[in-house]
Amino acid sequence: MDEILYKLSKSKFRSSFKLTKKYKEYIEEKGLDTIRSHAYDFIQKRLASDVIANDGKQTPMKGHPVFIAQHATATCCRNCMYKWHKIKPGVKLTDEQIDYVVNLIMAWIDRQMIEL
Repeated sequence: MDEILYKLSKSKFRSSFKLTKKYKEYIEEKGLDTIRSHAYDFIQKRLASDVIANDGKQTPMKGHPVFIAQHATATCCRNCMYKWHKIKPGVKLTDEQIDYVVNLIMAWIDRQMIEL
């Protein structure tokens, strides 16, 4: 996780995403277990299928801390997932790939929560 998070931090676009105070408060209120559950739900519903009609547009740019984390970690669409993580589009995600994506999202969120 450290290596890919470091590479993502060097991208001008990916590194532009930050959790606002509002999102951090939401995470503190809900707890990390709930946020992880939301991440699994979003990934399974929006990215796990082999065919995604609106790929590239399925992840909002705001509205939930997981959405922000998805853009920051290049797990927002299957094309970004292929470019950064070599997870091929057009193929249903495995349970291991879903776990990888969620763990990456949560690692990014954890780092954001400790930043001032």
